Amino acid sequence: MSHLKQRAQLNQTIREFFAQRKVMEVETPILSRASITDVHLGWLETHWQPAGAPQAMRLFMHTSPEFAMKRLLCAGSGDIYQLCKVFRDDDCGRFHNPEFTMLEWYRLGFDEHRLMKEVAELLHLTLACAAPSFTSYKDIFLQTLAIDPLEASIASLAQLAAEKAQYVGEPMDRDQYLQLLFSICIEPTLGGQAPSFIYDFPASQAALAKLNANDDRVASRFEVYVQGIELANGFYELNNAAEQRQRFEQDNAKRQLMNKAAGEIDQHFLAAVEHGLPDCAGVALGVDRLLMLMLGVNQIKEVLSFSVENA
Repeated sequence: MSHLKQRAQLNQTIREFFAQRKVMEVETPILSRASITDVHLGWLETHWQPAGAPQAMRLFMHTSPEFAMKRLLCAGSGDIYQLCKVFRDDDCGRFHNPEFTMLEWYRLGFDEHRLMKEVAELLHLTLACAAPSFTSYKDIFLQTLAIDPLEASIASLAQLAAEKAQYVGEPMDRDQYLQLLFSICIEPTLGGQAPSFIYDFPASQAALAKLNANDDRVASRFEVYVQGIELANGFYELNNAAEQRQRFEQDNAKRQLMNKAAGEIDQHFLAAVEHGLPDCAGVALGVDRLLMLMLGVNQIKEVLSFSVENA
């Protein structure tokens, strides 16, 4: 039962961290009428049929509180954070449970580099770790695989995937090869002695981040790794509603090519961004994984009250 006390202490530490910075804690709904469009994520859903309604309404359990929190930002909330349960249709494994705890926060006037420093402060506080390293996506590929991921041809990436990742499957697109090489060849090497921040991901992997103002080949996005574990994903947030809608539509087109159901685009979120999302950066951090690192355990189920198998 010690992990219950450790989790309670971690939650208290997180809340004190943000209280000192005058960042307000908020709550947003778990259920939404819209889903996500992310090509690589699946969602869980339910149905609600109030008395007298002719048919049930389809509702989605959020994979992140991002859209709702950004609606609060558009309404003038100021700096905010949230500790909440999120849900993803994903396999169970060492680092995965379909229900898990996420810490997400947004800072007005921050770009991704300033937010990375704040994430580093939280990790130092919770993990008592050494100062982190900061490396661009391009440089980590050059250092680890001696290839420029922004310029390499698909043929050269395919060859590298075969040589370094023993990939023998069907041909893939550029991002699929990059993600395979990153996950198999690079991720395990990151954050061994101190947290590793990787930034400037390819523009094609921007998700909800702005493109870099100085190099539109890359997005203002970062990820954080500790002991080879992906811990957080952050953006200098895109605040152009038309561009965001276009990305959602492109995601859905990719999903359909992959024989996946298209996501329900969140029109309330897009309307809020069109009204005005303030200049800000945001990040989502996996609290269960952070607790795993704090306690030195190897399975996410060791830090959960009950994993999905025992729920």
